[in-house]
Amino acid sequence: MDFVAGAIGGVCGVAVGYPLDTVKVRIQTEPKYTGIWHCIRDTYHRERVWGFYRGLSLPVCTVSLVSSVSFGTYRHCLAHICQLRYSSPDAKPSKADVALSGYASGLVRVFLTSPTEVAKVRLQTQTQAQKQQRRLSASGPSAVPPVCPAPPACPEPKYRGPLHCLATVAREEGLRGLYKGSSALLLRDGHSFATYFLSYAILCERLSPAGHSQPDVLGVLVAGGCAGVLAWAVATPMDVIKSRLQADGQGQRRYRGLLHCMVTSVREEGPRVLFKGLVLNCCRAFPVNMVVFVAYEAVLRLTQGLLT
Repeated sequence: MDFVAGAIGGVCGVAVGYPLDTVKVRIQTEPKYTGIWHCIRDTYHRERVWGFYRGLSLPVCTVSLVSSVSFGTYRHCLAHICQLRYSSPDAKPSKADVALSGYASGLVRVFLTSPTEVAKVRLQTQTQAQKQQRRLSASGPSAVPPVCPAPPACPEPKYRGPLHCLATVAREEGLRGLYKGSSALLLRDGHSFATYFLSYAILCERLSPAGHSQPDVLGVLVAGGCAGVLAWAVATPMDVIKSRLQADGQGQRRYRGLLHCMVTSVREEGPRVLFKGLVLNCCRAFPVNMVVFVAYEAVLRLTQGLLT
């Protein structure tokens, strides 16, 4: 049931957090934005509400599978570790056991999420890429100003949707294009999911009433929200690099790999660039992971109640 509960929790979480995820990706990949509100105003002014939901359909279709695998892998790894160390899958795990199981969960999900992350980032940053292409074409040596000013023509978007984006990337860049930024994604998800599940387990233990092994609904809300914030605090530097690597490929390529992207970004924008979107990530993480864990725990308790 951990797989089912994780799937339901993941869908609830993505429904809550996707608009802020779009803002986060644009802040990380576009230096022109001076802050969160600047990005929100600009996106709404140019694209209205739909702009915040670019690329949503693919994450909604895949997040249930990814979240299911994440929670299911975590629980099964934890059970196997407890079986090996304590001769019982139901034994109380140590903090190291929880962190190791969370790390394994983060690594496994990368193989599923990398292609969808590429499509999501490309669709979320498509408007910026079109503007850059217009500026390059307008400044070229063959550009001749028209006698009469004409309204600017909006080029057709390169990607018509998530599936078209995946097909286009695979055709133009090969399978490697679908896993662009996966090295940064491995570094991001491994450490962040170890932090995620470890902090959730510790907080649940602290927030459980005396004589109870689990916290009440308010405790789950607080523990889930705080776990999400801590996980994103750890993940943000690699998330910035991941987003830039995955957005690279629209127009001229700037980065040769993870280290080149990191060095170039820090040299051009300073060390603060690695924490772009940190405040937004944390603001988004709290409500999203409150919902994820409440839905996850509710499904588990409901099924346990029905089976007993």
